[in-house]
Amino acid sequence: MYPDHTPHVPAQRAIEVHQPTPLPPTAVAPAPVVPVQPGTVPAVASIVLPDGRVVTGYAIDPARPEPVTAKPAVSRTAVNVALGGVGFLAVCGGLLLLTSFIAALTAFIGQLIILAAVIFGGWIAIQVLSGSGHKGGTTVHIRRAVIKRNHFHG
Repeated sequence: MYPDHTPHVPAQRAIEVHQPTPLPPTAVAPAPVVPVQPGTVPAVASIVLPDGRVVTGYAIDPARPEPVTAKPAVSRTAVNVALGGVGFLAVCGGLLLLTSFIAALTAFIGQLIILAAVIFGGWIAIQVLSGSGHKGGTTVHIRRAVIKRNHFHG
């Protein structure tokens, strides 16, 4: 691909010229002719080429694709039934989610009530059980009250 790096001047290189070798023609057997009975005999056409030669042959009709049959239109009733079914499934899914949401909300409210009862009950228990250390309440001395009652009525 690239020339060899030689100290020679390009004019001193030996040049080899390769001539193509012609291949001998091979004998090709003609294909057997199968007679075909066309429905009608096609017309023979002749064409004159620009160099004056005449080419004669049968005219070939281009292949035409099969006509596409029109699909039947979908009825409005079928479309409405399908849309109604999709809507019904959407509503059912929404109701299922709504019931799940209501159940979760009910459980949450119940837990809040229980938590409030525990906190409030604990507060009441602390108030009742810590009466000795609390100085702000009313202290009743039963003996003095009895004495005072006997004194007033006696």
